[in-house]
Amino acid sequence: MLHADIDTDIAAARRSGDADVLRLSVASALAGANAAIVFTTGAIVGDLLAPAKALATLPVSVFVVGMAMGTLPAGMLAQRYGRRGAFLAGTACGVVAGLLAALAILLGAFWIFCAATFFAGAYGAVVQSFRFAAADCVPAERRARALSIVMAGGVFAGILGPQLVTFTMDLWQPHQFAITFLAQAAVAIVSGFILKDVRAPTPTAAEAQGGRPLGIVLRQPSFVVAVVCGVVAYTTMNFIMTSAPLAMRLCGLPLTSSNLGLQWHIIAMFAPSFFSGHLIARFGAPRVVATGLGLLAAAAAVGLAGTDVGHFWTSLVLLGVGWNFGFVGASALVLESHRPEERTRVQSLNDFIVFGAMAVGSFSSGGLLTSYGWDTVLRVSFAPLALALLALSVGSIYVARRNA
Repeated sequence: MLHADIDTDIAAARRSGDADVLRLSVASALAGANAAIVFTTGAIVGDLLAPAKALATLPVSVFVVGMAMGTLPAGMLAQRYGRRGAFLAGTACGVVAGLLAALAILLGAFWIFCAATFFAGAYGAVVQSFRFAAADCVPAERRARALSIVMAGGVFAGILGPQLVTFTMDLWQPHQFAITFLAQAAVAIVSGFILKDVRAPTPTAAEAQGGRPLGIVLRQPSFVVAVVCGVVAYTTMNFIMTSAPLAMRLCGLPLTSSNLGLQWHIIAMFAPSFFSGHLIARFGAPRVVATGLGLLAAAAAVGLAGTDVGHFWTSLVLLGVGWNFGFVGASALVLESHRPEERTRVQSLNDFIVFGAMAVGSFSSGGLLTSYGWDTVLRVSFAPLALALLALSVGSIYVARRNA
């Protein structure tokens, strides 16, 4: 009888999508270490290998370019072959990224390291699609919570990534960080084995045809607001976070402080996912997004108040929480702006726009830091935050009038 009850519970979990959401959450925890390692080490390795100091943050920016350029191919793979095919292609990119990065460090080759971070970014684009895949696996009323649960896996990525860096960065002297990237490739392989058992819905005939033209979707006010808020939340976070490790180094703070600060930042990015889905269900996505944008502004303000360890860490934690509320809320808005048969195309388009804009912010961040300093990086972030709040307000007014 006991075995029968267990079998019944497992079958029910499969039907409800809980087992797949759990797999995606675990895979997110492992695969998310890819981004954590790049963000923790990218500017530092870049500073060691780059032919000019102004190029130090270029590898992190190339990572973001890889994310942007990987979103549309990932969406096309998912539309044609299903989510699982896209997941396994992403895993291959993650393994290549780790191996290339290790080779670049051994050879002292800056441009090979940039190629490695490009593949890491393509992997990151697929990892970002886990949240939408989780929403596909559950009934409509549970989509926001499933999305946030998978993103909660990033908490463990925030611990795993920086700790991998800390414990492996000096294992192969004088090739600092070489073992770190070999470990990253191994973690990507483990994540791939978990993903192969995800039972995401297969593409339907209607989905294969694609639904409405993208031009019609792009003109929807709800989609415009979702994209603007997603772009600003992610770009502002990345804009500040990209420069933070190098800024801490320029301020004379030790590498261990930078690693720990990035670890708490990444934990702060994903820990709210344990409850942000519930907040969206209770208060609505627009209010959660507005709270996130406010926290991002607070992060910049704290950073402007001082340059000791406490200010950097507090700013990075606020930056992480603000990103979570802003980005999870914006992702929930995206789910409300498309039909079921349009999901992979619209979701990948959203991510392409978000990560494309993020790449611009990432490239400009390094130049601003080296040319004008940390304070300028922080001050510039206030303008897009104000723009996003304005778009959110106008969108809310539009929805209220439409429903009146």
